[in-house]
Amino acid sequence: MSEHDNRDDQEIEKVKDAEVQVEDKKQNNDDDYEKVCFICHRPESVAGKMIDLPNHISVCSDCMQKSFDIMSNGQMDFSQLMNIPGIQVFNMADMEQNIPKPQKIKKKKEGEERKPLVDIRHLPAPHKIKAKLDEYVVGQEYAKKAISVAVYNHYKRVATDTMDDIEIEKSNMLMIGPTGSGKTYLVKTLARLLDVPLAITDATSLTEAGYIGDDIESVVSKLLAAADNDVEKAEQGIIFIDEIDKIAKKKNSSQRDVSGESVQQGMLKLLEGSDVEVPVGANSKNAMVPLTTVNTRNILFICGGAFPDLEGIIKERLTKQSMIGFGADLKDKYDKDKNILQKVTTEDLRNFGMIPEFLGRLPIVFTLQGMNEEMLIKILKEPKNAILKQYQKLLALDEVKLEFDDGALEAIAKKAMKKDTGARALRAIIEEFMLDIMYEIPKDDSIGEVIITREYIEGTGGPVILLRGQEVPRLS
Repeated sequence: MSEHDNRDDQEIEKVKDAEVQVEDKKQNNDDDYEKVCFICHRPESVAGKMIDLPNHISVCSDCMQKSFDIMSNGQMDFSQLMNIPGIQVFNMADMEQNIPKPQKIKKKKEGEERKPLVDIRHLPAPHKIKAKLDEYVVGQEYAKKAISVAVYNHYKRVATDTMDDIEIEKSNMLMIGPTGSGKTYLVKTLARLLDVPLAITDATSLTEAGYIGDDIESVVSKLLAAADNDVEKAEQGIIFIDEIDKIAKKKNSSQRDVSGESVQQGMLKLLEGSDVEVPVGANSKNAMVPLTTVNTRNILFICGGAFPDLEGIIKERLTKQSMIGFGADLKDKYDKDKNILQKVTTEDLRNFGMIPEFLGRLPIVFTLQGMNEEMLIKILKEPKNAILKQYQKLLALDEVKLEFDDGALEAIAKKAMKKDTGARALRAIIEEFMLDIMYEIPKDDSIGEVIITREYIEGTGGPVILLRGQEVPRLS
């Protein structure tokens, strides 16, 4: 046999070995998850050993036996089905492509101790968590400090769960801040730093059980999906519920409040900690999806909302307190107070429409500041993934340098303040002005640098475009 043939045989053997390793790895991954019955959707731990069918379908022995009983003892002549109006007989070969992917649930191994997701020895201290948040989030010093301490204490609680008789209570949080102040961004950054499962959901779609919309349990279902259907991992994750102010009690409503007070009441058991039946791979419970039990005792809940009109409720309370007696303050004293939200109390939130039982399960309440021009300029250029740095990277791929002068940054910040949507307005404004530049630059290879000026942003001039090797003109 020639040397060439030997080399070919060795290559074939390597490919076969690689295929075996992939198959073994796939088998090991499958061994960590429970099979779910395709008919009754019960997991293997409940229904018993599964019978494997083609196309990765698993059926429990009970459903298989029922199928045999119907086929052998049934009184109906299946050959007559073809003649019944409205009945269509399917060819199984045609359905093979449309078979849904079976959902799997991570197995709970017997006798295995529950491991904390975050090791207490390697858990970063609050000042280190805040220092990492400072790299991405501008301002909001109090909010970053509060969330760092709360998360640090929460994961210490999870790690020392069964250490002694002293049980540490859960530190669920409520964030209040105007739109675009960084509530969602703060939580996303935090979860990325800690490397824990995070589910971000919206309270606006939640309704009382039995009504159209998402069930309350769907909040936990999203966390389970983020944890790759590993129940133990999900039970130590973080759930951020945005737009929490949208489930406030509806005032002067004669109809049933299915997406307001009733949702708050339904969430009480989740916030405090209980065993919840959660649909796997779906938002609501039905006969077509398997269910699993998740304990929410060690899940950290962070709720956030803009709470419009809350400022008016706070002003009304403060004005009532200060308008009695000879030394009374003027009625409009608090009209220009930009930090009015920091004076919020539980009474104000109750007047807004949040029920006291719900607020009692969110012991940590803190506010985020609204944006001012100075903060917006910092957001444009200081964070690790600032908007300007993103555009500079995009143009750097075309070997073009992009600069924004200080006047341009001030003009962008002023325009953003007028939109009144916080930091979200910045990207919209820059996208608008960068559109023509991003379109024209790739046309001309001789362009080496683009400088965005105040005049271009204000519409009274254009950007400064320099050719390769050309220096920026300086004023003497």
